[in-house]
Amino acid sequence: QVQLVESGGGLVQPGGSLRLSCTASSMIFSANAMGWFRQAPGKEREFVAEISWPDGNIYYTDSVKGRFTISRENAKNTVHLQMNSLKPEDTAVYYCRARRGALPSYDFWGQGTQVTVSS
Repeated sequence: QVQLVESGGGLVQPGGSLRLSCTASSMIFSANAMGWFRQAPGKEREFVAEISWPDGNIYYTDSVKGRFTISRENAKNTVHLQMNSLKPEDTAVYYCRARRGALPSYDFWGQGTQVTVSS
């Protein structure tokens, strides 16, 4: 079983920045992709960004391109999401996800961290 622990959420003013982190706590970590989703009140959970390996592919949803950057620390089983130029519409609970391909048995989620963008 893999546990994902997120950190870095909080309250920030529009135009500000936050850095989210997600660490997988497992001695054997067999994921080949980690990413972030978010869910705003009254809305469905949506994809934000993902990084996969060993190919190094990175994907972003259109609304965050140029503002968010996803990165990975291999040795620490950690993925980061640097969020710049934040907007009120970025307000949501952000969830980390780790998966191995499309295997339903290897698809783990974190508990979520709140990001609020407000003046």
